[in-house]
Amino acid sequence: MKTLEELIDKEDSFINIMNEWISKAKNHVEVLPPFGNRDQVLLDVQVTTRSILGALIYYTGGVLIDHGWIRVLGSGSKNFARNVHGWNQPIRQGIYLVADDAAGGFYAINGGAFSGEMSSVYYWAPDSMEWEPLDLLFSDFFGWLLSGDLGSFYEGLRWDDWESDIQNITTNQCFSFCPPLWTKQGGCNSSHRGVVPIKEALEMKYDFLYQMQENT
Repeated sequence: MKTLEELIDKEDSFINIMNEWISKAKNHVEVLPPFGNRDQVLLDVQVTTRSILGALIYYTGGVLIDHGWIRVLGSGSKNFARNVHGWNQPIRQGIYLVADDAAGGFYAINGGAFSGEMSSVYYWAPDSMEWEPLDLLFSDFFGWLLSGDLGSFYEGLRWDDWESDIQNITTNQCFSFCPPLWTKQGGCNSSHRGVVPIKEALEMKYDFLYQMQENT
């Protein structure tokens, strides 16, 4: 296990590149200050600050994209109590969760669970029961969040007045839909929308996935 001194590289940290990207971002970005436990989170994850994940952990409590629609995990903050290490407990083999969105979608780094490129990012959309490859490494994915066309990407997953609605939920919550969006009857404008803890939304989706696999 590497020590904290080995993990923190202030001369060659990814935070310098990340700050430059953020200064030029086309989408709304809010960088949250880290909790005092950032040292422990960095030690738990065992990545250096030369990497984007290490920089996110050590220098941010998390990053909110597009007015809070997307939440990128860091070491946790006052307004974003989750951290990237705790959010990945219990460990799901080969899947490392790094971000999620207000509609109940999840982003993860491929650690061997998927057949695609290792360390690439996958998305589990609210209207799908399958993880989909984005064909982006984590650094490229973060750059896309900052300046990519999120409106087109989320077409069909955002409803009228979504921008005002997300101001009424916390970073530990997401919207739920009944019927669910992954069913034929579900739709972001036609389904009834509620609010649930993001952990509950994730566990519920895994439960549905396991039930589907058992019935096939």
